[in-house]
Amino acid sequence: MQRTLAARSPARPRGPHAALPPAGLRDLLASLPVRLRGEWRALRAHRRVRIALLCGVLALPLLGGGWLWLRHSSFVAVEHVRISGVHGPQAQEIEAALRQAAHGMSTLAVSTRTLRQAVERFPMVSMVSARASFPHSLRIAVEEEPPVAVLTAAGVKTAVAADGTVLGDSLASGSLPSIADDVAPGAGQHVSNALILAALRLLGGAPPALDRLTSKVYEGPRGLTAVMSNGLVVYFGDDTLARAKWLSLARVLADSSSAGATYVDVELPDRPAAGFSSGEQAPGSEAGTPTKATRESTVSALAAGLAANSSDPSQSSTNTSGESSAATSTEAGEATKAEGEAPATATPEGAEPGH
Repeated sequence: MQRTLAARSPARPRGPHAALPPAGLRDLLASLPVRLRGEWRALRAHRRVRIALLCGVLALPLLGGGWLWLRHSSFVAVEHVRISGVHGPQAQEIEAALRQAAHGMSTLAVSTRTLRQAVERFPMVSMVSARASFPHSLRIAVEEEPPVAVLTAAGVKTAVAADGTVLGDSLASGSLPSIADDVAPGAGQHVSNALILAALRLLGGAPPALDRLTSKVYEGPRGLTAVMSNGLVVYFGDDTLARAKWLSLARVLADSSSAGATYVDVELPDRPAAGFSSGEQAPGSEAGTPTKATRESTVSALAAGLAANSSDPSQSSTNTSGESSAATSTEAGEATKAEGEAPATATPEGAEPGH
């Protein structure tokens, strides 16, 4: 039996030729030196090709070194810097920091990371971008998150942006509305309280002038509630449709029928309601019947400024300078029609506004 199996098994090669490659690979390996020698002879025969290859090998490091030298040379150094998008009391400090960082660059080696690091101590700066113009000009665009409220906690006051970024006590202005909380995070940190964040988003939808006319915002029995500087109470409910609600409030206050109102309900921005003291009636109209007459006022201009800007409810807006009050009032009316809003409904105090 053992002899039979041994006879059937193929014979294994032994000795120095036991692991030879296939015949095709052996032929290729054997012909390789011959091919290399042939290529070398051809290269020696073409003198111009040899010179070109040699020049290329020598030029590569020279060109690379020359490019590195040019990128950081005075021939392309940044000399003229234009900065846009910077506002507020920290504007001069922000611009100075950006100019100092920019003057250490060239127009061929602009580092936005270095520019951002130069202003990272200013939490109000949210984004920095740069565009170079050969040979010596650099334009820097800054995007900011301006303060919309002052957060008060345990006697500490600090400015806060609409996205919840804490901007520090240096920007805590008395013209900003106040929001109370138990804890005030440090500058550069973010507010974590969901109710405070909702109030900040609501204030972010107001134009700066209306924001300054707001005394405080808090969470009341009817949701987010604002108290204006003259004592008027405004019921917003929540932070949804913030822009439409502020626009609705501006329209109500601009309407002569809302004069003397003690509160305004804009929870449904297309059906706002102005409430009066018990037994008091909106001047110039029958009870519950609003008038169409409107008076030119700062509030109507604010409404037009709010309507003329971005439709994003989380963005603040300002009125364009140089516009007449009549023009701004017309724009406000057109924007209100576009939003599908109705005039304010006068409601006696103690009665639910008509929704």
